[in-house]
Amino acid sequence: MDLRRMTEDACISFLERHTFGHLGCLGEDYPYVIPVHYAYDANKVFMFSMAGRKIEYLRRRPLASLQVEELANDRNWTSVLVQGHFDELPDTPERRNERIHAWALLQKRPFWWEPGTFELSAGRETASGGPIFFSLSLDVVSGRQSNAAPGSGR
Repeated sequence: MDLRRMTEDACISFLERHTFGHLGCLGEDYPYVIPVHYAYDANKVFMFSMAGRKIEYLRRRPLASLQVEELANDRNWTSVLVQGHFDELPDTPERRNERIHAWALLQKRPFWWEPGTFELSAGRETASGGPIFFSLSLDVVSGRQSNAAPGSGR
């Protein structure tokens, strides 16, 4: 098996081609990791959520990570990790253009509003609170690729 580091340019290209990953933030006692849809643009990753635990954690401690992967099989995969700072894009005159930009990027993606608009117990969209758009800066970006040689066994 061949395990290789990806260049930063290859990591960015990978992020641009994908739309789904796992956001990790600093929880109460343990890391908190949840699935998210995202859009990449201009050295930021944009996301959407309704109010909830992840937003509370991110507001309190704004360091976060996003992990995005592509899995062909257990020996052929790509994984990119972004580490950065949470930046909420409130619906204010000062941040309105950034918020509209985030929405414009996200709405091009299929199902970008899921799972952020679903209630845990009911499985239906919720009307509680307004949408929260935010970005994650790309302070550190790294990636790995694993490729098994054809015909190689476990």
